[in-house]
Amino acid sequence: MAALRDVPSLLAQAELIRESLAKSQIITDNMVEILGSFDHRLSSLETAMRPTQVRTHAFRVAHGNLDKTLKAAEAILTQFDVSRQVENKIIQGPRGDYNGYMAAVDELQRNIEFLSYNRSFKSSDNALDNARSLFSRAMGKLEEEFRQLLIQTSKQVEPARLLEALPNSTKPSGGSQPEMGDLASSNNSPADMTNLKSSHPGSNMEGERKLALTLPVLIAPRMIPQLKEMAQRIVGAGHHQQCVKIYKEIRASSLEQSLRKLGVERLTKEDVQKMQWEVLEGKIGNWIQFMRISIKLLFVAERKICDQIFQQLDPYRERCFAEVAESGFIVLLSSGDAIAKSKKSPEKLFVLLDMYETMCDLLPEIEIIFSGDPSAGIRETASGLTKRLSQTAQETFNDFLEAVEKDATKTPVLDGTVHPLTSYVINYVKFLFDYQATVKQLFEEDENVDKSSSQLATATRKILQVLQNNLDGKSKQYKDPALTQLFLMNNMHYIVRSVRRSEAKDLLGDDWVQRHRRIVQQHATTYQRTAWGKALQYLSGQGLSSSSGGSTGLTGNADSGGMSRAVIKERFKNFNLLFEELHQKQTQWTIPDSELREAVRLAIAEVLLPAYRNFLRRYRYLLAFILRIADCQQCLEQVLNGTPYGTCTSFYICFSFCFV
Repeated sequence: MAALRDVPSLLAQAELIRESLAKSQIITDNMVEILGSFDHRLSSLETAMRPTQVRTHAFRVAHGNLDKTLKAAEAILTQFDVSRQVENKIIQGPRGDYNGYMAAVDELQRNIEFLSYNRSFKSSDNALDNARSLFSRAMGKLEEEFRQLLIQTSKQVEPARLLEALPNSTKPSGGSQPEMGDLASSNNSPADMTNLKSSHPGSNMEGERKLALTLPVLIAPRMIPQLKEMAQRIVGAGHHQQCVKIYKEIRASSLEQSLRKLGVERLTKEDVQKMQWEVLEGKIGNWIQFMRISIKLLFVAERKICDQIFQQLDPYRERCFAEVAESGFIVLLSSGDAIAKSKKSPEKLFVLLDMYETMCDLLPEIEIIFSGDPSAGIRETASGLTKRLSQTAQETFNDFLEAVEKDATKTPVLDGTVHPLTSYVINYVKFLFDYQATVKQLFEEDENVDKSSSQLATATRKILQVLQNNLDGKSKQYKDPALTQLFLMNNMHYIVRSVRRSEAKDLLGDDWVQRHRRIVQQHATTYQRTAWGKALQYLSGQGLSSSSGGSTGLTGNADSGGMSRAVIKERFKNFNLLFEELHQKQTQWTIPDSELREAVRLAIAEVLLPAYRNFLRRYRYLLAFILRIADCQQCLEQVLNGTPYGTCTSFYICFSFCFV
């Protein structure tokens, strides 16, 4: 019942809602109509405003263009005023305000570039001419500043500093090779050239390659950036010729002064020809030292600063360095060339090998330092000198062989000792072995070639054979056959002993040594037989035996039967006279090697003393007085010393009493 009572109320509310919705629809329709009217009006307004908007946009674009044009015009007008703005800075030069000056130069250069590309502007030609004129003045001042700065900062290097920086730069020819005329006083020593071996430069060069060398300071490092900046401006302005000329003039002068202080001098062929050997040898030693210092220190340092100052300025960088270094380097090379072309003589071989070795060692560095095209001539000159030294060294070696072969010294060594030629040649050969690597390089020999087949081995055999042939000829100058054999024995023994104690043994081989030792023994045997054979005949039984008895050889085992006392006394007298003669003669002869001398004396004593003892044992009863065995042995110990002893006292006693 209660629900029925609420129905009217609900219906009334529903009606109310329906009426509200109807009103809302009417309002919505009215709003749509109003908005549609606005849209139509706005479209009309927009259509009406469009011409105005187009004109406004055009005004804005025109204003922008006008603004840009004014700015461009201002920039152009400014370019016409650059010369006036920087003129005072340019006139003042770089000394007062270096950075400001360089900025003014840059601005002026940009101004010239601008005006050059915009020649159509009115008065641009006049402005360009003014700018160029001012820029030329600016470059002149910059070039002068570049010159002055180079002069002020370039340092000449003191020789002591260079020697300190290259600690192994000792003179390769600190000793002196013996000359033919100097050997008479030193002909017996196998170590005549020992002092030379220690001065050979090969080991020093190898050490230098392993060291990090300290380069000399040619220009203060703090000034390099400023010089580099100047060079870039000058070259960039097209004044490269002036820049190269200034740099070459200052640096070449400084380099040449450093070389002169070091002692470098230009030698001509005529200068070399006039020099005494000792003086020339010192000059060559200095040249080798100067070459090493120049290439390893001076030119490397010069290359370094040139690369820094002219960085990224090729080809002027290479040209500058070539022109700076050429003069000083050519002085060194021309001096070496004068030495290579001078008159050849045997003693020059080793200094030529030193020079050749030095050039071979330095050539790779020269190729690197002088790598640019402008330095091609320098590289070719250095290579040409190396080839010329090689050729001269080979020719000198051949001349040495010929000199040994043709040596015609007619004055024999009176005591039969080692001939000066032998000592000279052996020392020459021994010294040559210090240059094995250089000789291989000289003859362009393969490193794997067997030593015994190498050019050095072949040359050594040839030298020694030529020497032996010459000695055979000199031995014929002796009138005494025994002295001839003693001379040949001494010289052959000296040769064999020197070979055995040197590296020559490895090249010549044991067969060569043994073969020539047998030759020494043959000469020793022939000497003993020739010198002492007749004395042994007096002591032998030959001719002393009776007609029915037999005779013996050199042993003296003969029967005394049938002999007269007079014959025995005559034999003994003749033996004593001959022994005294041999004693006086052979005490003036020499075997310089003590071991060989004792061996020869022993060999004589082993034959002579037993024969003398047997003679005395058989015939002593016929003699009034005899020379004791000890006295005879004492006399034998005095021979072959090269010191005359005069008449043996024992002989005097013997001759006074044995024939009464």
